[in-house]
Amino acid sequence: MRYFPIFLDTENLTCLVVGAGEVGARKIELLMKTAAHITVVAPWACDTVLGFAAEKKITLHLRKYQDSDLDNQEVVFVATDDGDVNVEIHDQARARKILVNVVDNTPLCQFITPSIVERAPITIAMSSGGVAPVLLRYLRQKLETVIPHKVSLLGQFSEKFRDLVKSRLQSVTERRYFWEDVLDGDIAEDIYQGKEALAEQKLLDRLSSDDVSKTKGEVYLVGAGPGDPELLTFRALRLMQKADIVVYDRLVSPEILELVRRDAEKIYVGKAKSDHAVPQEQINDLLARKALEGNRVVRLKGGDPFIFGRGGEEIETLIDQGVTFQVVPAITAASGAASYCGIPLTHRDHSKSVVFATGHLKDNSINLNWQGLAQPDQTIVFYMGLTGLPIICKKLVEHGLPADTPAAMIQSATTPKQKIVTGTLANIQQKAEEAEIRPPTLIIVGSVVSLHKKLNWFDESSEQA
Repeated sequence: MRYFPIFLDTENLTCLVVGAGEVGARKIELLMKTAAHITVVAPWACDTVLGFAAEKKITLHLRKYQDSDLDNQEVVFVATDDGDVNVEIHDQARARKILVNVVDNTPLCQFITPSIVERAPITIAMSSGGVAPVLLRYLRQKLETVIPHKVSLLGQFSEKFRDLVKSRLQSVTERRYFWEDVLDGDIAEDIYQGKEALAEQKLLDRLSSDDVSKTKGEVYLVGAGPGDPELLTFRALRLMQKADIVVYDRLVSPEILELVRRDAEKIYVGKAKSDHAVPQEQINDLLARKALEGNRVVRLKGGDPFIFGRGGEEIETLIDQGVTFQVVPAITAASGAASYCGIPLTHRDHSKSVVFATGHLKDNSINLNWQGLAQPDQTIVFYMGLTGLPIICKKLVEHGLPADTPAAMIQSATTPKQKIVTGTLANIQQKAEEAEIRPPTLIIVGSVVSLHKKLNWFDESSEQA
């Protein structure tokens, strides 16, 4: 992040604009929405700027720029059509430690002005670092359509009662829970409908309640999906934004973790091959303990919580300790991987059923119903099977599947790092080694794998049999 986003307090801020054409007028118009004192210097001014001066919204000096114009200024916008003059003013402002912006010349900008969605007192500012202004306008248009104009009323309401709530509720967590309930519930709806007096009375009633300061913890078992952040459910994202604590594993991508509430505590409990950073029993107890302390805890899991995610074990502990919880299902790793590789898990010409199995080694063996797995017209998906791949291939052939049965190894499915290697039960191990396939991986075995080359649509690094 090259440009650090900040909001300047414009009360008594002095701002100089050099240039009074239409480009300068746009900056002046933006500045006039603030409390800043605006001085404009230019040898001539367009009608828009002259109008601002006539209305005494700005101080206008119709003359050439002078070095002394920088005296007592804190922010400078340079908007002349003379490149040499722009550079000169920029250098002088920087020498005086004055924030300077040369319009439409990003290298000469110590700061840049963002694209703004205004719902005063709520202001949303976005920036592309000056590299994609058209994209920024597109995103702003999208936000303008989804953020109600009346959200400003909620901002004003919150401002009005902020100090009162702060005096009644001592901790930051208590206040946050209170305001979340207010802004998500009937009080906000009353404000939107213009029933401000009713909304105020409801808020005061809640503040006077005996249990207003009691915070009740909860655990959300949230499936993070196969890796692509855009595959998260709306509900998952909403709860991730509410969490006080996030307990996450190795399969949760950094891009998804970025979507968690910024100030939430993040606790890593990931497991790798032969390396369980935190034993499962300790994870179970951790979730319960943090919730009983009054926290909203998100247990963020790669894939779906109930498909080899041990979610069932975790909620058994929560039930035993009296902790309330929710489960948020997700696109499974198998479904995501297969879809992004053009391998339908079922197909009427290739597979009439699909089976999920664990390929996890225990005592150098994999204890599965191999006879039930090695059935014709069936797709088999193995989770955590990279280390056990030789055993998987051997056992399936021993129990009746032909050695030329198609098989695929998929690494980092649905992400830009996705890699797929296809082959057969006879050669997939060698191909995976040659391609340097690494966890996290899934194995798909069955005739449907033969459709990959024809149906593949996702840009990836792949090696074909």
